Amino acid sequence: MLALVSFDYGPVTAVSAPGIGPVYSVVGVVGAVEAAFGAAAIAATGHHSRGSEVSDDLQPLKRSRSYELLPPNMSELRVVLLGNSWSERSSVGNFILRETKFNTEEEPDQCQRVSGQLKEKKIVLINTPDLLHPNISEDKLRQHVADCVRLSDPGPHVFLLVLQPEDFTQELKVKLCRVLKLFGDQSFDHSLILISTPREESSASMDKDQPLQDLIRMCRYRYLNQKNLEPPELLTRLGQVVKENDGEHVSP
Repeated sequence: MLALVSFDYGPVTAVSAPGIGPVYSVVGVVGAVEAAFGAAAIAATGHHSRGSEVSDDLQPLKRSRSYELLPPNMSELRVVLLGNSWSERSSVGNFILRETKFNTEEEPDQCQRVSGQLKEKKIVLINTPDLLHPNISEDKLRQHVADCVRLSDPGPHVFLLVLQPEDFTQELKVKLCRVLKLFGDQSFDHSLILISTPREESSASMDKDQPLQDLIRMCRYRYLNQKNLEPPELLTRLGQVVKENDGEHVSP
């Protein structure tokens, strides 16, 4: 079932639609957002104004039992895993592919590419060393980004940001934004945040995590909690990011 939500010019607001949940209207955006995941799905889109007033009612994407893994015309999905914990990123990668491809115990000093086949679709995951390490040099950072670009040629479709609220400081937010900008200005539009270890059960705890809230806004309000998440559901959300970007990949 396809639901179309239209946006008009106006300030950023959060409104509720029956059976859909909060929908964000963004300054300077006119268009329609596809939510192909049943009545429980939510889509939030648009290039928001960094200086605009935004609602504090940040809610994760609604969950659905109806999955469409990837757009029908897409044969390969390329995803770059980013975050400050190798073990968490690797666990998420293994979770997506449903098999152990990454060693969660040993962090390499170079990017790793693995792939798997799901529902006749090829999933390519590129995991990186700790690009947010406080002592990483600019040259080393650029080298890792260049390696990641090469391994995801012709370019990644989605950046999956695997984050833990209790560890995500303002300093890490600045570093992560720097990394995304090295991949290209459009990287934020291709990003999905996965909170792998939520601080509390309630999403109201997000009020305590201003750096994470800021990043969520920059990534067009796309985030999910990993708790009780199923692999097909995460793949569906990755596919949603691809659809919202018209199937285009990031071109560094």
